[in-house]
Amino acid sequence: MFSGTEEELKQTKVTQPAIFLHSVILAKTLGDSIQPEMVAGHSLGEFSALVINKTLSFEDALVLVSKRALAMQKACEMNPSTMAAVLNLDDKIIETICAEITQNGDIVVAANYNCPGQLVISGTINGVNIACEKLKAAGAKRALVLPVGGAFHSPLMQPAAIELEAAIMATTFNQPICPVYQNVTANAVSNPEEIKKNLVAQLTAPVKWTQTVQQMIADGASSFTEIGPGKVLQGLVKKVNPAMEVASA
Repeated sequence: MFSGTEEELKQTKVTQPAIFLHSVILAKTLGDSIQPEMVAGHSLGEFSALVINKTLSFEDALVLVSKRALAMQKACEMNPSTMAAVLNLDDKIIETICAEITQNGDIVVAANYNCPGQLVISGTINGVNIACEKLKAAGAKRALVLPVGGAFHSPLMQPAAIELEAAIMATTFNQPICPVYQNVTANAVSNPEEIKKNLVAQLTAPVKWTQTVQQMIADGASSFTEIGPGKVLQGLVKKVNPAMEVASA
């Protein structure tokens, strides 16, 4: 149970450790019944995935998640910014429109490739608002600004990435028991040093969730178990490939 006002609980510095704790404690209660052949996590979820495959200890991961959340909160306060969900528009069209707006002085980038037909953009408030209008004019079913603290997975998070890099590089990363499919590359990674670099890059790079699920399936995955609050990732997996088995822990 987490206490506080709704506004306090919605702050990045609070939500990230809370979600991480929920996911890892749930995984711990399942004990040896969890024997993953591969793991992945969406954005923050990559840290709990790295606890599950034993790359990180719970304690070290919690420290990193806390530092990440505080650094991101600070970056949000330095540069007021936001994100928007875009539905039913080709990724290439979204990327092109974002690039045009960015060239004109406002930062807007593709941030979360969640599933086919659902992409989240991220950037300055003005840039995202302009993008939403242009994307709707280009045929998007919806382009909806999200109630988030800032422009996650965009260049506006660079100050947070610099802060987090020092903490990650000073932390022990063990050889994992199975590969992690990281957001930045969408590929299987087992080298601890490579995992570190990708975790730092993740703050300013897009979450390639669609591509990650596709690669896991190509590498032999036939069922996915979501460990954490809600069932969002199960829904996204089914949209990537309806034939996949999905379940909650």
